Amino acid sequence: MPNILDIRRRIRSVINTRQITKAMKMVSAAKLRRAQERALAARPYAQMLTNVLKSLVARAEIYDPETGEPKHPLLAQRPEKNILLIVVTGDKGLAGAFNANITKAAARFLESKQGENVDIEAIGRKGRDFLKRRYPAAKVQTRSLAEIEEETEVQPESGERAGAVQIAGEHVGILGKVEFAQASRLAESVISRYCREEIDAVYIVFNEFKSVIAQRLIVEQVLPIEQIGEQAVRLAEEMTEEEKKKAKEAAISAGVGMRATDVTPEGVTQFGSSQVDYIYEQPPSELFRALLPKYVSIQIFRALMESVAAEHAARMTAMDSATNNATDMIDSLTLVMNRARQAKITKEIIEIVSGAAAM
Repeated sequence: MPNILDIRRRIRSVINTRQITKAMKMVSAAKLRRAQERALAARPYAQMLTNVLKSLVARAEIYDPETGEPKHPLLAQRPEKNILLIVVTGDKGLAGAFNANITKAAARFLESKQGENVDIEAIGRKGRDFLKRRYPAAKVQTRSLAEIEEETEVQPESGERAGAVQIAGEHVGILGKVEFAQASRLAESVISRYCREEIDAVYIVFNEFKSVIAQRLIVEQVLPIEQIGEQAVRLAEEMTEEEKKKAKEAAISAGVGMRATDVTPEGVTQFGSSQVDYIYEQPPSELFRALLPKYVSIQIFRALMESVAAEHAARMTAMDSATNNATDMIDSLTLVMNRARQAKITKEIIEIVSGAAAM
């Protein structure tokens, strides 16, 4: 039978741990609310830009009728020999299997692309650390976001590779407060490499967030642009029913709403579906040159924002489970302590009775 004093110390330790996990759960719930609001606030601009491009595609020729070439290099499709994979994970742990699931999805994607050259852009400390243990860094790495901002002209990449799969760039600490300028600078770097034909396709792996109980881990093709407004999902992994149940319980206990972030604003879809014949001043090639890079930037920005929201939701769910487990452990330890105390009292009574009987 364990010592009563040791059991009490362990109970106090578990109580302190429960207080920490409960506080972390509430912090993640507050951050999740803000992330949902930011995603909802950015939705009208992204949706309207998509509808403008849809309208332009419906009313203008994408390919040159004489040469058959696309009117913008981002629409050009080439055989995939050199691929860029953007892996979006978190900077912190204690989020359950959130980061591990993303790195596993990235590993499965890399297995499916064996025999091809793959450059990896790691966003988030957890993914960066995981990938750097397995793949070498490029001898001339892609510039960081700060370096890209300071550059006046694009520098050519080195033709010498460190391996078939290499870390071309890493971006740590940008997920604390995601800004559109950060996503835009990353998109400019990606677009520049694609236009110079250094890469033939761009994929991004992240956790897509619709609501607390509607998330999925996806690998989405960013470039080349196949169809405006449609996600080119290559791999997808949905939440299990057990995970949805836990997430719902955590959201209810933390007071977090479960509204979806992919709600289309009223009136926005009418622009692209209207039968009115719009007249564009600029030629289609000039419009594509101005709008398609913004569209790619929006796609990357959306992935970053949804990944942040999904991370907060995963951490909230993990901390709720940890708090419940701590409560169960306290109840179990209390029962063990009461039994030990009762056994001690019973032993003392038996000793007193035995002593009295001996006298």
